[in-house]
Amino acid sequence: MFVDQTKIYVKGGDGGNGMVAFRREKYVPNGGPAGGDGGKGANVVFEVNEGLRTLMDFRYQRHFKAPRGEHGMAKNMHGANSKDMIVKVPPGTVVIDEETKEVIADLVENGQRAVIAKGGRGGRGNSRFATPTNPAPELSENGEPGQERDVILELKLLADAGLVGFPSVGKSTLLSVVSAAKPKIAEYHFTTIVPNLGMVETEDNRSFVMADLPGLIEGASEGVGLGHQFLRHIERTRVIVHVIDMAATDGRDPYEDYLTINRELNEYNLRLMERPQVIVANKMDMPEAEENLQKFKAQLKDDSPIFPISALTRKGLRDLLFAVADLIENTPEFPLDHEEEETTGIHRVLYKHEAEPQAFTITRESDGSFVVSGEKVDKLFKMTDFSREESVRRFSRQLRGLGVDEALRKKGAKDGDIVKLLEFEFEFIE
Repeated sequence: MFVDQTKIYVKGGDGGNGMVAFRREKYVPNGGPAGGDGGKGANVVFEVNEGLRTLMDFRYQRHFKAPRGEHGMAKNMHGANSKDMIVKVPPGTVVIDEETKEVIADLVENGQRAVIAKGGRGGRGNSRFATPTNPAPELSENGEPGQERDVILELKLLADAGLVGFPSVGKSTLLSVVSAAKPKIAEYHFTTIVPNLGMVETEDNRSFVMADLPGLIEGASEGVGLGHQFLRHIERTRVIVHVIDMAATDGRDPYEDYLTINRELNEYNLRLMERPQVIVANKMDMPEAEENLQKFKAQLKDDSPIFPISALTRKGLRDLLFAVADLIENTPEFPLDHEEEETTGIHRVLYKHEAEPQAFTITRESDGSFVVSGEKVDKLFKMTDFSREESVRRFSRQLRGLGVDEALRKKGAKDGDIVKLLEFEFEFIE
């Protein structure tokens, strides 16, 4: 089964907790703090493995949680950092953040890596909090939570040439005779329901990858038929091989077919029409094909080269493959929209001013309690060890510093009111 789009959940490992400990050696009176820091949580890293062809594995495992760092130990011993969690993906995988729709990574080359979810840093042990005024603090931090997000994986095939055309024009037959690929071939529309890849070698020992994409029909760019599902695979191809049934076996007009498919390519993504096109007049072994070809040439307004072939008898294939190989050699790779960069060799960096996310928001529930939420507050809460009085006092100082107390008063909070933070409840004290 071919899977080319899927959604998964990834979470970086949490940092290890810092430790509260003191020196206890013999003959060392009043030994100072000796609690070590926690180790760093593991990142979730995607790595390209050229042996993979589809995103099938992600149908069965959709959650990837990296291991946390080791907790700090006594005698100032640092917890071990966790090793990164490596997730293998096929070449051509685009990773998109589901919430922001931002492209996180575009993984193309074998061995290429990208960090998708960062691990949290380790919490600090009590020896880090020692000051001249508090030389023996009973205070440590929990590890920072790892980054978590839902991501969409899209696979765009890495083919040099893509075969496009209406259903049953002979794309699969053409691929099967020029390469070792064995696509399903039958006399009904939409026989091909997954893209097929084949390695093609010309007589002068040049080779390229050709993809047979499922039949497009009118309305494909809006999702009609199988078109839209597979149009994304054509985005990476350098040359479009447009296969037309010159025998007009289904009673359709070859020139109309040609215009319809180009219209769909144009509507899906304007950049597709910038690629060089080769027109393949297939089924030339059929009786009316020659007459239709002359009519087609007379109607054709652009200068795309036309190659009359018969995939069945293999006539005309040699010239066609040479022409496609030449075009691939002379056509640079087309960047996807998000990859467009300066091609002049001058690297420009775009700095965006992004407002810092709000530290917290306060809402009120129907029972009169106040709910404090926000990325910064949540992180401070998770990194606080509530089993120790000193840590709790530090947490309340941090909240005051962020302005939470003041904001609660403005919202009308009075002594004894309930304040909720994540799944915990506190009493507001004036």
